Amino acid sequence: MNLLQWLEKGIEPDTYIEEMTKHKENLLTIYDHFDLPDDHHFWEQVKERQLQVIVLTEDWCGDAMLNIPILLKLAEVTDMNVRMLYRDQNLALMDQYLTNGKSRSIPIFIFIDQHGNERTKWGPRAESIQAFVNEAQGTLPNKESSDYQEKSKEMILFMNKTFRDNTHFWQDVYSSLKNALQKAL
Repeated sequence: MNLLQWLEKGIEPDTYIEEMTKHKENLLTIYDHFDLPDDHHFWEQVKERQLQVIVLTEDWCGDAMLNIPILLKLAEVTDMNVRMLYRDQNLALMDQYLTNGKSRSIPIFIFIDQHGNERTKWGPRAESIQAFVNEAQGTLPNKESSDYQEKSKEMILFMNKTFRDNTHFWQDVYSSLKNALQKAL
């Protein structure tokens, strides 16, 4: 399948959100409270390119919970067509966008033009958020430790709460998306 076919296979963001069973409330909290910076010139440049975006995601993913609402706000002001694909149901596409050539990390945003040519991709995290995750993971005990599972769950809860509440992270995601999109302009 080509990228336009993958795009057509995707579901509307509203459908994806309605079907969410895990991070729906947190995603909507970010969406409702994130305000785009005044960036009209950039938005017009994106709008002129008539970009579309394929989002590889799963609703249990905290990174998706953080990044998708920022993308949706940007898509609204730039008239970007967004379609969501569940990672685990679309491994043929996911495996073309592995993180570091080996990991099925999500979300992945694939920006394409009207002809289905990839213009740029983004994901799964902004650099500052990757640093935050690395630091949090660095506090975990060894995987063989008896309390590893418990500490790992606590860390994930802490990260998800931070993603939901830290508005600086929201701005970092926007800036990272903007940097990626500027390469496509």
